Amino acid sequence: MTTTTPPSPRPPGLPTSLPYPDVPVGSILAGAARRYGDRVAFRHAGEELTFSQVWEQACRFATALGRHGLERGDVVALHLPNCPAFPVAYYGTLLAGATFSPVNPLLPPRALADQLADCGARVVVTHGRVAESLRDIDVDLVVTVSPRETDALDFDRFVAEAPPTRPEVEIDPRTDLAHLGYTGGTTGRSKGVRLTHRNVVVNALQYACWGSGGVPSLDDSGDVTVIQIGDDAEWPSRLGTGATLNLTPWFHAMGLGGLNIGVLSGTSVTIHDRFDPRAYVADAERLGVTTLSGAPALYAALVKCEDFHTADLSSVRALSSGAAPMPTVLGEALLARFPDAVLSEGYGLTEATMGVTANPSWRSGTRKVGTVGVPLFDTEVRIVAVDGDPERDTLPPNTPGEVCVRGPQVMQGYHNRPEETAAVLDHGWLRTGDIGMLDDDGFLSIVDRKKDVLLYKGYNVYPRELEELLLALPDVASAAVVGRPVTEVGELPVAFVVPSPRADDVTAESILTAVNAQVPPYKRLREVHFVDAIPVSGAGKVLKRQLRERLR
Repeated sequence: MTTTTPPSPRPPGLPTSLPYPDVPVGSILAGAARRYGDRVAFRHAGEELTFSQVWEQACRFATALGRHGLERGDVVALHLPNCPAFPVAYYGTLLAGATFSPVNPLLPPRALADQLADCGARVVVTHGRVAESLRDIDVDLVVTVSPRETDALDFDRFVAEAPPTRPEVEIDPRTDLAHLGYTGGTTGRSKGVRLTHRNVVVNALQYACWGSGGVPSLDDSGDVTVIQIGDDAEWPSRLGTGATLNLTPWFHAMGLGGLNIGVLSGTSVTIHDRFDPRAYVADAERLGVTTLSGAPALYAALVKCEDFHTADLSSVRALSSGAAPMPTVLGEALLARFPDAVLSEGYGLTEATMGVTANPSWRSGTRKVGTVGVPLFDTEVRIVAVDGDPERDTLPPNTPGEVCVRGPQVMQGYHNRPEETAAVLDHGWLRTGDIGMLDDDGFLSIVDRKKDVLLYKGYNVYPRELEELLLALPDVASAAVVGRPVTEVGELPVAFVVPSPRADDVTAESILTAVNAQVPPYKRLREVHFVDAIPVSGAGKVLKRQLRERLR
């Protein structure tokens, strides 16, 4: 009898472990500017910045910070929407030896004040549209992009008045903090995540090499770059030729990781301020984008847009998704629209810089819709009994448990929270709080957040399983499932549903009947509530905490 070996989920022709240069994050931009020079790096509302121009302006910003007394290790908070000033200020902050802290520009004043106080920001870079929320917050220096007040310190002037000289600052990539990012707060209070320059550079290289068939290298000036060694037929997109559209906020770990990966890869990024599906599709066609990326919510809206199915998007060679699990039915719809493109869903969290897994990006790779792929280079994933020991309580394949991760991209800990750090960093393993399982081939599926799992009469009920069934119904546009606490039994599964625009006579009873016919009694939905929209964070994660509050 002849047996066949399934394709390996590891990149063909690449080493299993990568050499990661000990360089600071600013080296990513330095190498890209030298390599990609006059190529457009960022495009927004008629403004274009080449890689060389971003480098020059970042050096000016870094020098300006030094002139205003900023020292190595001081914190600069970027309170900005996505705009060309963001990468200038981001890389400039890191070139100056300071620590970057991203801030959601839509945070209410109290939460904004709390986060800036927690990270100890000395400098805040804000935007004229949201600068008002800083009025009563005391920081040493506020620099404003597109200021609306005449007495504000203008970002463009702040940058232009400083020389374009690369600062000579001693940075230890293994110990100096590059990022002090904050968790999304979808299940509770946000926590500051401490990431070194090495954490950030490593994770950017892991994904850039995985996606391009490359390996890390240093250029003649000692700055980091990626050299493609993989087969052209496997990775047809060559470095320095890609184009994409971006809506993912750079204040979020997924967006920030994408920023660094794009710079490493020489990708031209067109920034969209808000999501208009028709405008998005029109730009994708006009610019000949090679990659689409975003959270599942973006793809769900595109699939419902008529223009998406008629536009010439033949330039698209890859689609990537993250921030939240992609429903299987949505993944299948995308593959039907782009049969020759590679769809790669990944998984990550702020505590791991950005990510830890991805589906194969090379053409011959095995990809499994509904999974988030396999561990990246130099990354381990184990499934452990909930609250068990990662070294001793690992579970067999296809058994749900807590996802634990170990790798060079894992954080140093939470800022000023030793007890919470000790609770999640367990002998080198990061306890993610997510419930998942590994199949026989090592592909990871995320079942749910540990905090989202419902307990009904001693049985675990995973909301994502019910959400998948809901989203497969033609009358359902989007849905989320949470638990209603009931003393006698634990938690009852409750669905919040946005009806499809074409659903004329859908009822709660019809949805309950359709879903509950497919699950055992303990998993059955008990209530359906129709809503206009499911609340999501800026990165596309469902805010289940808000839904639970509605039930209360």
